[in-house]
Amino acid sequence: MKKILFIILSIILTYSVLSVGTYLAYSQTITPDINIKEQLITNIASRVAQLKLVEKRGIIGTVNNATNTQITITDLQDNTRFVDVDEFTKFTSPKSKGVFGISDIKGGETLGVLGLYNKDSRRILARFVTVLAIPKVVRGGVASIDNNNFTIDVSTIDGKKVIIDVGYTTSTYSYSREDDYIRSGFSKIQEDYSIIASGTLDPKDENKILATRILIFPDIPFIPKTK
Repeated sequence: MKKILFIILSIILTYSVLSVGTYLAYSQTITPDINIKEQLITNIASRVAQLKLVEKRGIIGTVNNATNTQITITDLQDNTRFVDVDEFTKFTSPKSKGVFGISDIKGGETLGVLGLYNKDSRRILARFVTVLAIPKVVRGGVASIDNNNFTIDVSTIDGKKVIIDVGYTTSTYSYSREDDYIRSGFSKIQEDYSIIASGTLDPKDENKILATRILIFPDIPFIPKTK
């Protein structure tokens, strides 16, 4: 009888030990899996929150200051914008024939910036920065004409003096009541005509515009602004 009880107790103890061992092994296996899943969920939630704060955005503005890591510009709404640059930012300029980078950007230039805008910091991480040649528009009257150098001295509506340089690629048009809108030329321009000219600033002379397009109004004499 004692021998039978001993055998039964041994079987019970053995089963208990095996059960405990199996549970501990299962617990050790499942706990890391749960921790990994929880960490993964946390990381995904954090990444989603970051993505909600970032969006692609493009801005245009005038350079106030530029360093190796940041460009400060004033946008078209006169807001100050901070643009961060890194090793992935690409720089381009229509004037540059070689390598162009952050060190080549000058104050007063107009830039187009495309990058990742952070709604929290209100900064943009630039991916593309391009120097823009925005046309300069002048409205006024023809003050004098230099037939030798093909330039026109224009008195603007705000009282300034600007030289319009007319080249071979300049498109000149005329608008009048009789002829309507027609193609014209440098020889048709006369003093006191009202004029609108657009082009780019001469890099050597800030008072000269290299004209790409000119529109004259023979029927509308220019009246200088009086103080």
